[in-house]
Parts: sequence; C-alpha cells; structure tokens
Amino acid sequence: MGLPMDNNIHAPTVPSGPTTTNTGFGDLSKLSMVELMDQKERIESELSALSGILSSHGVDMNTSLTTPDGFPRNDIDVAQIRTTRVRIIHLRNDHKEVMKHIEKGLHAHFAALQQNANATTSSLTDPPSTLATARVVTTLPTRTGAIGAPFAKVNSVVNGSPADSAGLKMGDAIRYFGYFGEVNWVNHEHLSWVSEVVQQNEGRPLEVRVVRRKDSGPETMELSLELTPRRNWGGRGLLGCHLVPL
Repeated sequence: MGLPMDNNIHAPTVPSGPTTTNTGFGDLSKLSMVELMDQKERIESELSALSGILSSHGVDMNTSLTTPDGFPRNDIDVAQIRTTRVRIIHLRNDHKEVMKHIEKGLHAHFAALQQNANATTSSLTDPPSTLATARVVTTLPTRTGAIGAPFAKVNSVVNGSPADSAGLKMGDAIRYFGYFGEVNWVNHEHLSWVSEVVQQNEGRPLEVRVVRRKDSGPETMELSLELTPRRNWGGRGLLGCHLVPL
C-alpha cells in the first residue's frame, strides 16, 4: 500500500513574479499598443482554454486533489491538473505585466485627450465640472464566449456617486472593467485588480461594460459606461458602489 501524499498536492509551487513574459514577448516597452493588445488577447485565449480543461475535470484552481485521508484522487487526472494550474499561474503573471504596459499607454493617450479638451473647453456651453462627469452610455452587441463572461455584480449604488453619474445600476453584471478590458473574469483576482485599477486611475475615465436585463422580458443588453473614480463626491470610496464577485 502506498503512503498518503502531501495535503498540498493541489497547490503547485511556482516562483512569484513574471515567468514567460521576458522569454515569450521580449522587451514589452518596445511593443506598440496594437502588439500589446495582441499579446493580451493571446494570453486570455490560452487562459480560457486552460480554464476549460479544469472545468472538464470538475475542479478549479483551489479544489483539493487529495482524498480526506491524504491520497491522490483517482477520479481525476491529478498530473494534468497540476500542470494546467502551473501554466495558468504563469500566464496570469504575464497578463499583469502586459496590462501594466497597456496602462502606461492609456495614461499617455488620456493625457493627450485632456490637453485637446482643455483647448476647446472655452467654446463649450457646459461648465467643465459638468463635462467631467458627463455620462457616456452606448448599447453594444452582446459578446459571447468565456472571455466575456461577467465576473462581478453591482450590489448597490449610492445616489450622487461617480458610479451613479456613470449610469451603473444595482443588478448590472460587469463583463469588463477598464479600457481594452483591463479587468475581466480571467484576472480579477477576487476583485482585487478592480480596486488596483481604480486607485491608479483617480480622476481618469474608465470604461465599464455591463450586461443589464431589460425592463420587460428576459432579454439583456450590453452597455459601455464611462466611470471616473473621484474623491469628495460626498460619500466613501472612489466609486460609490458595492461589487460582489460572481
């Protein structure tokens, strides 16, 4: 009879920090925004496929791979699951590195937009404070596929908050958070990445794509909302809404 294996068999040991980024992408700082987005899409596509492998075994990244008495489970391919989990961890690290460089490019882009806006503000009839909080709501074709799966739900929205001004409503399911889908179901890390993006973009507009049920019937629609995190709006936090993971 074999001996029980380590209870941590389900938790692969992986060095922290980026792994394949340096060898797979080269110098990210030299890539254009289009090339960075291509890398982002490639990573997310592979992550989606790997997630499918875990789902086919009925497990996720945290499911125990041992029996209560410490033996490897014989109803699943433990070796394949461990290998898949290690690859997912590597890719998540790579994704974070790519997103950091995309974020830098976005900041430069919005800085240029702000300069252009400042040059034309005097010709507009609305006061700057109104323009800064103007709502942008666009109905979009609903995306399909695992990458577009909602990862969070709006549990509450405070009246007069940035979230309220952006048009977020209780019950909205968030599909993407941040321009170019910075945060999605693949990388939100129990919504911690949402918090990080919000902190890093105070005063800057962020795109939030939500799925909302129509007032009549079971149909849903996808909306693109422009949300600007800010302080001093009269309440707590930078958004004024409460999100819960799905």
